[in-house]
Amino acid sequence: MRNLIDIRDMTVEEIDRMLDLADRIFEHPEQYRDTANHKTLATLFFEPSTRTRLSFEAAMLELGGRILGFSSAASSSATKGESVADTVAVVSGYCDIIAMRHPKEGAPVVAARHATVPVINAGDGGHNHPTQTLTDLMTIRREKGRLCDMNIGLCGDLQFGRTVHSLIAAMSRSPGIRFSLISPDELCIPDYVREILTERGCDFVEIGSMEEVMPTLDVLYMTRVQKERFFNEADYIRLKDSYILDPAKLSRAKDDLCVMHPLPRVNEISTLVDNDPRACYFKQARYGKYVRMALILTLLELVKEG
Repeated sequence: MRNLIDIRDMTVEEIDRMLDLADRIFEHPEQYRDTANHKTLATLFFEPSTRTRLSFEAAMLELGGRILGFSSAASSSATKGESVADTVAVVSGYCDIIAMRHPKEGAPVVAARHATVPVINAGDGGHNHPTQTLTDLMTIRREKGRLCDMNIGLCGDLQFGRTVHSLIAAMSRSPGIRFSLISPDELCIPDYVREILTERGCDFVEIGSMEEVMPTLDVLYMTRVQKERFFNEADYIRLKDSYILDPAKLSRAKDDLCVMHPLPRVNEISTLVDNDPRACYFKQARYGKYVRMALILTLLELVKEG
């Protein structure tokens, strides 16, 4: 596996090995402290990011490596009209591995074709976010002890939510998974994701009510309605508060429910939920660093066997 563009680039076995490595790093980070010594990660972020960019940088630094890059298109030669292909071709000469986020779907595919080093898709438009999916899988496996036989609720913006699309693509390969897809009609999953579910024979239901399925859920994955994906601000304002998780709604859930969110949160999860033991979204963000450490080591072929 030279690049990671889509979570479907990885087999189930490769994902298991990646999560096993992330678990070993989480348990014994000191054993991996200098594994990427003298290696350089370039973070090419043409779109704003906090957790993804900083967790990639923290991951490389903790592995003993170095970082370079930019945090917005405005601070790159894209403002002068330089293409993604040319940017990546040049930056490949300065680093050993690239993590790239771009607002245009498919941009990381173009990057991978022109790079001479491994490329990691750190999010492309409303399409894919495979490293967030690895983070989500690590969270579910550590919190629930398995990646099979559960009901996963996905709530909010399922139309433009790239984290949702990638998670469905990954979890739909596991046995015994049922999806409860909770959204307004305007933000339901796109056809290509529905086709994935149908082709794999997954059990799923599309509904408009969170309360209706809350008692049945093992995992609840909340998402924000993304203003940056809307062309019409009036539509955003009308839909942005469609679902808000609060203690009253959570009172109907299982005691061992795992509440997740890729963050940033706006107001779709009340801060009153933060102290509930079922709230896993801040742990989820921390797990992201260890997953990205494991991915960097794997793509650079620096893996220490456990």
